[in-house]
Amino acid sequence: MTTTSSPLVLIVEDEPAQREPLEFNLADAGFRVVTAEDGDEAVMVAEEEMPDLILLDWMLPNTSGIEACRQLKSRGDTKAIPILMLTARGEESDLVRGLETGADDYIVKPYRVKELVARARALIRRSRPAVGGETMTYGDLAVDPERHRVTRDSVPLHLGPTEYRLLSTFMERPGRVWTRDQLLDRVWGREADVDTRTVDVHIGRLRKSLTRPGQADPIRTVRGVGYSLDLTSVS
Repeated sequence: MTTTSSPLVLIVEDEPAQREPLEFNLADAGFRVVTAEDGDEAVMVAEEEMPDLILLDWMLPNTSGIEACRQLKSRGDTKAIPILMLTARGEESDLVRGLETGADDYIVKPYRVKELVARARALIRRSRPAVGGETMTYGDLAVDPERHRVTRDSVPLHLGPTEYRLLSTFMERPGRVWTRDQLLDRVWGREADVDTRTVDVHIGRLRKSLTRPGQADPIRTVRGVGYSLDLTSVS
């Protein structure tokens, strides 16, 4: 069963016979899933949804998987998203080309679902430490997912459940600017009946919990866009 913090996977596959079983098996493994059917759509959906992993088929109509990979890895907002290439091309030269374009891993068709899920989890753990239970640190902030413990300058902080999920999201990618809609999707879930004003309210509560007298506010407001965890902008 998925939760609001379940990793989001973008499947890019134009063949329904390949795409639909992937959707089912990944959802059954606890992932949230979105899909695209060609390289152009993949780039657009990735920018809108900011998934935790992209499963990218090599052979796609219009823009190929290789070109989509190159574009995604060249853009500042999507370059950190891990990409697992799905390919029927098993020749070493092709696999090397895929990795040199920026793919983080590849799996050759036909593949075993268990192996694909295991590789997906491994890539996501590398990019989202909280998924693997690893303590995340940034400046004087630390979040321990296993103990559900937050500290700043070694002092324990008490956060509500929503504020904890917000901070965990920020800590996974410090400095990245998150839109309100992206935070709604990541923290509350795609189906939650809440609006963007709710994000502002909980950001305010998180700021209050994180900032003590004499400490810098670690959350930066990017007017017209959203928020980021950014201690580097504080003098």
